[in-house]
Amino acid sequence: MISKATIDTVYETARVEEVIGDFVQLKRAGSNYKGLSPFSDERSPSFMVSPAKGIWKDFSSGKGGNAIAFIMEHEHFSYPEAIRYLAKKYNIEIEETEQSQEEKEQAGEKESMYLVSEFAAKFFQNTMMNTDEGKSVGLSYFKERGFTNDTIKKFGLGYSPEAWDAFTKEGLGQGYKLDYLDKVGLTILRDDGKHFDRFKGRVMFPIQSMSGRVLGFGGRILTNDKKAAKYLNSPESEIYHKSKVLYGIYHAKQSIAKLDNCFLCEGYTDVIQMQQAGIENVVSSSGTALTPDQIRLINRLTKNITVLFDGDAAGLRASIRGIDLILEEGMNVKVCTFPEGDDPDSFARKTPLDELLLYFENNAMDFIQFKASLLMKDAKNDPIKKAELIRDMVNSISKIPDRIKREIYIQECSRIMDISEEVLFNTLAQLVKKDISDAGKKQKNPEASGQKAFEVHKNENIAVNAKVDVLYELELKIIEILLLYGNVEEDFEDFVFKANEEGELLEIKEVNKCKVFQRIYLSLQEDEVELGTPIFKDIYNDLISYFNENENFEIEQYLMRLSPELAQEVTTILMDDEKVTLHNWEAQQIYVKQKGETISQYVSETILTLRWFLVNKIIEEIKSNLSKEIESDNSENLSMAMDYSKLVNNFSNKLGRVMSRYS
Repeated sequence: MISKATIDTVYETARVEEVIGDFVQLKRAGSNYKGLSPFSDERSPSFMVSPAKGIWKDFSSGKGGNAIAFIMEHEHFSYPEAIRYLAKKYNIEIEETEQSQEEKEQAGEKESMYLVSEFAAKFFQNTMMNTDEGKSVGLSYFKERGFTNDTIKKFGLGYSPEAWDAFTKEGLGQGYKLDYLDKVGLTILRDDGKHFDRFKGRVMFPIQSMSGRVLGFGGRILTNDKKAAKYLNSPESEIYHKSKVLYGIYHAKQSIAKLDNCFLCEGYTDVIQMQQAGIENVVSSSGTALTPDQIRLINRLTKNITVLFDGDAAGLRASIRGIDLILEEGMNVKVCTFPEGDDPDSFARKTPLDELLLYFENNAMDFIQFKASLLMKDAKNDPIKKAELIRDMVNSISKIPDRIKREIYIQECSRIMDISEEVLFNTLAQLVKKDISDAGKKQKNPEASGQKAFEVHKNENIAVNAKVDVLYELELKIIEILLLYGNVEEDFEDFVFKANEEGELLEIKEVNKCKVFQRIYLSLQEDEVELGTPIFKDIYNDLISYFNENENFEIEQYLMRLSPELAQEVTTILMDDEKVTLHNWEAQQIYVKQKGETISQYVSETILTLRWFLVNKIIEEIKSNLSKEIESDNSENLSMAMDYSKLVNNFSNKLGRVMSRYS
């Protein structure tokens, strides 16, 4: 168990913008921050972070909460794991107790797979650093590659013994189930019940998530066995999807966001050697073809990618196909190649940092220049090949979503290839038209695009000309006021009638000091008003109880006590307050001013407007009944209508005084 004092320290120390900034590139938007959603594929940022309130809201997926909720949602952590992660980030001492056998068995399947992977990483590193075989085989290999002890420790490099089941035997001995060793791909379980280690006799590269969790492994064989693959990766599992992971992203994320650029290379050792040389903003696709999910991972941190290619010409042509995928995501691409025979690993190893940075600065080319220089060598004086090359380049340009960028690249292509812009624009128009046509066909044939027939997708960015639900909006305002100012003590003005010595009734102004939540509660109790929207009613009742039970109100602490449904609604209310300003209230007879006024005025206006609206609603119902009862005796209803009308006038007068009090 983690002590309450430690949890409180984590809550007090963790800053939501810093925590999320490790995973998403955030940009200032007034007093808040904005960024691309890490939970959905989007190009216009709808992810908002409010440092003042300590919360975040993803308007594309509807998710939201505090810093702990983000870590739990993004990394699929349990609550204790999220606390431990943040404690580690902020160097807060926390008591880590060894898991008992019972605790290991109680852990969920996914969590058990994470635990097995973490155990494996420690086992492989311990084997390499503390056994004779590990030192002579694994450690000596990494030392020959030029890796220091600090680098080896930083990346968790290790060694899997040559024995058939050394790892599996140790795992079972430590209480880890064979089923989970098999599911993460560390142990291969045969049909006859026998088992052996997948990575035996290999040096090991742990593959980490953005938060540093071990998802899988890459293992390199050190013998010349031609039947065995040089590199072997963990198989796909519930926690490891190689198309969605970038090697080195955990160590590179902060540098990528800070420098606003990401170097992308191919192999594990490329990343490690570059990092050791001082280039920290570098990741690898782990030797696999680049995927859209991997690109989006980078896109959350920066819009700029510099692709690092080996000097091998054949490899270059195969690799440039990934550039189109980067362009489709609306990102800026540069390409840098190394001298013949060099790759990022070898070049970084022999080049001082200042020379390395200068080399990138002088040799990184825009993708259009790179593609032209590379493919023109093949085309030479062959007009057919040159035409194919030009079409290939225009096809890449057509992938760019931004029309201005497309036009600039067309102009650049025209200059490089010595061909008229008109021809290139016509070709581009044909390609774009074809893309639109293909997209249209997918819409007409939903099954081809994976969409079910008659499936409706909500788009929150589309304004719908619908009638405002006034009661809903007013109740929403009540909840918002309680969340923002519930515990604030204010002076509230009331007007009461008192008789003077002559017996005349005079309207006297009284000033009463009380907390906002008490004012709202007593006002609604006085009129016997209950909120009509079920979720608002639940939040209202819980908030009133919380304010009565607790002297202080911290939104982060409060969110943790709520059910997921209520927590999501509370976060939405708070962040909607930041995102938009409700417009044209007066047209709906809702005279609620902005919160720039005094809090007491804002509260009084909202309560009076709610009461005014409810009374008006009653009057409308009475009028409706009167019209249906023309021939019957309706004097009682007429009397009620007149009484309520007087009440409305009274509210109107009070509201007018409140609204003009500070004008």
